[in-house]
Amino acid sequence: MKIVTKLADGRELIYYTTGETGVRAPADRRPLGPAAARSEVRRDMVTGDHVTIAAHRQDRTYQPPPGECPLCPSRDGRLSEIPADDYEVVVFENRFPSLAGETGRCEVVCFTPDHDLSFADLSAGRARLVLDAWTDRTAELSALPQVRQVYCFENRGAEIGVTLQHPHGQIYAFPFVTPRTAKMIGRAARHRAETGRNLFEDLLAAQRADPVRVVLAAEHWTAFVPYAARWPYEVHLYPNRRVPDLTALNEAERAEFPGLYLELLRRFDRLFAEPGQDAQASPTPYVAAWHQAPRGERELALHLELFTVRRAAGKLKYLAGTESGMEAFVNDVAPEAAARRLREVAS
Repeated sequence: MKIVTKLADGRELIYYTTGETGVRAPADRRPLGPAAARSEVRRDMVTGDHVTIAAHRQDRTYQPPPGECPLCPSRDGRLSEIPADDYEVVVFENRFPSLAGETGRCEVVCFTPDHDLSFADLSAGRARLVLDAWTDRTAELSALPQVRQVYCFENRGAEIGVTLQHPHGQIYAFPFVTPRTAKMIGRAARHRAETGRNLFEDLLAAQRADPVRVVLAAEHWTAFVPYAARWPYEVHLYPNRRVPDLTALNEAERAEFPGLYLELLRRFDRLFAEPGQDAQASPTPYVAAWHQAPRGERELALHLELFTVRRAAGKLKYLAGTESGMEAFVNDVAPEAAARRLREVAS
């Protein structure tokens, strides 16, 4: 079930609920003026890439103390971005969006009202509700005339650059096809022309046939470390049936996803823990990125890419000049070794 309401400045807010929590949708009592975000999308003449200019984001909230978190429920007289005093999953328009109006839309997804949890701490039922919210927002945002591609993602950890520590993710509705997606589409088109087959179907079949880099294999999903992984620990999670986006998953695929995804996240947290140490003592920073086909694209396969910038306990991978300047990645961890380690830390 979802309840749609408005914040004081006119931004949309949506409560998603399974019925576990008696959700109310009280009015936002903050004295906010109308939302007025301005951004501009420019095209790089040399590369053809799109760059978004969003100067208003310089003033966004940055690392507030827990008692001032804008993503916690409104309680004890403190008003936040979420007027209700409790919730399960909430989505709302970002107050400091990179994209707004004709340039697209940015939304925040709050996974839990508990400030001190992470996605890995959620129940399977709550993780499924997040999946349902991602799916619903993908359908709604894809229907907007200015939107070409919907991107659901989570950044976790200060090392990644997270400005709010409350467990949350974001959704970007782009008015263009992102550069990484464009590269994938180009490769898929060439593969189709050369072989008559789909690139992603062949990729997944090869991983399952030779599972040296497979981390988890289930009836409806497969998780593996890619052959040419760019990040120290990087896992790609594919549905075994090729679909373009989250809206095309069937019920069996949706039902199996939460358990597998939660297991992957928990393994990531155990990667660098010392024997006997609580994995949450030094939680692994990560990015979890859903790759969905842009509107009208038929070759790209839905998949999730999960990776961390931590290469060893106490050590981060910083982008070197070859990587940040030339996009030529160098990985210090062999993909086969990363897959082996991720199998070793299974629950």
